[in-house]
Amino acid sequence: MENDMATKIAANPKYQKLVRTRSSFGWILTAIMMFVYYGYIALIAFNKESLAARLGEGVMTVGIPVGFGVIVFTILITGFYVRRANSEFDQLTREIVEEAGK
Repeated sequence: MENDMATKIAANPKYQKLVRTRSSFGWILTAIMMFVYYGYIALIAFNKESLAARLGEGVMTVGIPVGFGVIVFTILITGFYVRRANSEFDQLTREIVEEAGK
């Protein structure tokens, strides 16, 4: 019985759409995050002077808020994924489960 349900779910066009959409969305967000992170690391490696520039008269440099921005960006992009997963992806999953149970 369990194998029949798995076969039903795998054959469902909504399941195939869910897998395709979720996978491509995840890869796009991964590519964006990699670009931001490795861009920051490349900036550190190849242009230290720009990040070492002081902001005002204190000890804070440009690198601190830029690094903080990378962390905040990571949190935002994770929230963006979770929001879409909790709405669109979960709705599709519920529909798939309901259709498989019939």
